[in-house]
Amino acid sequence: LTNDPKELEEKLKRCEGLERVHIDIVDGVFAKNKTIDPSALANLEFEPKLDFHLMVKEPLNWVEKCVVGGADRIIGQIEYMRDQVEFVGKVQEIGASIGLAVDLKTDIRKLDPVVLTNLDVVLVMSVAAGFGGQKFDERALNKIKRLDEIRARDDTPYRICDDGGITLNRIDDARSAGVDEVAIGRRIFKGNLKENIKMFQRAAYLSK
Repeated sequence: LTNDPKELEEKLKRCEGLERVHIDIVDGVFAKNKTIDPSALANLEFEPKLDFHLMVKEPLNWVEKCVVGGADRIIGQIEYMRDQVEFVGKVQEIGASIGLAVDLKTDIRKLDPVVLTNLDVVLVMSVAAGFGGQKFDERALNKIKRLDEIRARDDTPYRICDDGGITLNRIDDARSAGVDEVAIGRRIFKGNLKENIKMFQRAAYLSK
């Protein structure tokens, strides 16, 4: 979550050897915050696969920018999305993996059941979308549990990602609720990145 291309490039260099990096995109409309444009990554070379998490007005209009930025997976917040089916279809068309995201106050019933079986991931915000450094909100756990119940009936179930306020203490709660992935912001970069990741992985493993 940054509006500084140089900071992003520096952090991506630190992520060499990792599998995936999650990049937040905020347009100043969805939230009173603004980050880099996905196309800022067009000329950068990096190893990890990239997630672009679109906290923007009409995520459909940002899909092509994410492609230019090298997206492997594109996740759109549904709150300012006109048509979830259209968004999913567009991402399928360009060949990236697809996700939909719900904000902290958004009921998961707002997710269009027509596209749920077409998703690679459903992202649940456990803080208000758009800003880092917030405290984990337990309201997210019930949504995660419900999504876990829904996907149990699917032949090709989506993954569940929790985003926001995840600490070593909270990853246990998220994993127990049914989460497969967590997105962690600046705290993961404090100190030794790879050692921090190992600590979170150990904490998640112990909660299984």
